[in-house]
Amino acid sequence: MVTREDVENIALLSKLFVPEEELDGLTKSMQEIIDFADAINNAPVSAEGFDNINNLSNVFREDEVVPSYPSAEILKNAPEQAEDHFLVRNRE
Repeated sequence: MVTREDVENIALLSKLFVPEEELDGLTKSMQEIIDFADAINNAPVSAEGFDNINNLSNVFREDEVVPSYPSAEILKNAPEQAEDHFLVRNRE
């Protein structure tokens, strides 16, 4: 059973602020999610194959090496660059 304290603890660990008026709704929603996961875990498993219902085989294409754009061409749109790299601000 999910309690308000569980939701508050999860919010604290996640560094999320949850308004007091939303705690009951979130508690109910989390319990519904756990109940759904339990229902899936308890579903009967049959021995029939199900993983290839479309009869597909290797739908992935082979990797293909293609030439890249020159660094100078890519970096010409960068507001700041150094040594063939984009410079980005540190947000700290």
